[in-house]
Amino acid sequence: MALFTLLSLPLPSSIRRPLIKSISRPFQSREVTIATRCILVFVLILFIDSVNRVTSINEELLAFADSETGAKLQSTFVTDRSEIQARRFYAQRNLYLTGFTLFLTLIVSRTYGLVAELLQLKEDVRSKPDAVSSNEKVKALEKELQAKEEKIEILKVQAESLRKEYDSVSDQLVSEKSATEKKND
Repeated sequence: MALFTLLSLPLPSSIRRPLIKSISRPFQSREVTIATRCILVFVLILFIDSVNRVTSINEELLAFADSETGAKLQSTFVTDRSEIQARRFYAQRNLYLTGFTLFLTLIVSRTYGLVAELLQLKEDVRSKPDAVSSNEKVKALEKELQAKEEKIEILKVQAESLRKEYDSVSDQLVSEKSATEKKND
């Protein structure tokens, strides 16, 4: 609970970064990781066992209830309803404790992963140039691109007018040449 509280507090990055690093340092060793996984497997086995116990005790309680209406129950383990109820309470308690332990372990590990990822992304953003300056660069490049496109349009218009002038001059030369050939013939 203390670890989860530390992870979820809105601390500044200058405090949070060393805190996360100091918390994660012991969990990075191989021995601690193996021990943690073994403990979690053990808690999972206890959870499965408590589910089985709750189920069997509920069946036993139903059998005891049926036997009260009819014949007496012939069980060596159960003598009365209060004992079954007490066993049921302990089995349910164990079920809740182990279930919450597994669930909270998953929540803390996921929260730690998200906080570590958030810190890494913040460091990446700080190391890159400001978004404002890159935004200004993009605007400057867009203006330059627009100016180049205008120049291209002007050159296209000039090329079209030169082509028309070339065609008219070449038509004029062809007509003059044919006119001189007709005079010479």
